[in-house]
Amino acid sequence: MSNAFVAILMGSDSDWPVMENTLNVLKDLGIKAEVKVTSAHRTPAATHAYVKDAETRGCEVFICAAGLAAHLAGAVAGLTTKPVIGVPMDGGPLNGQDALLSTVMMPAGVPVATVAIGKAGAKNAGYLAAQMLGIAHADVAQRVAEDRQANAEAVIAKDAALQQKLNG
Repeated sequence: MSNAFVAILMGSDSDWPVMENTLNVLKDLGIKAEVKVTSAHRTPAATHAYVKDAETRGCEVFICAAGLAAHLAGAVAGLTTKPVIGVPMDGGPLNGQDALLSTVMMPAGVPVATVAIGKAGAKNAGYLAAQMLGIAHADVAQRVAEDRQANAEAVIAKDAALQQKLNG
């Protein structure tokens, strides 16, 4: 996969316990990633500089996690034509609903692929980034397919164990 990588950006270090799940998915699929705390509101110049630098170094997908107003994914999408995946963080007074709406409601022409709120979304962001990379990198596509098959086999095995338990 050469120097290609996925950038995982978080608006706050408090997002790390959730976003570590994204990194774990990418690692399990053999995909290089960088992780950075940067804020659309508090460090806009640093965010801009990182996105532009990451593009020149081979970043192919940006994953952005933020809560509340959740502008990080939109700000990054405004700086790049690379795919951007937004992960709304749970918590806050609206339990992540505000972050979900802020992430998904982008103006036409500046898309952000938005996944579920919280941990499930963080994992799916990793899988979605891998699928995106798989379009151009056959080795990544193969690892994603193998992972999907392993997950299916695990479900089948769990059902078999349950059926045996129920039927003695």
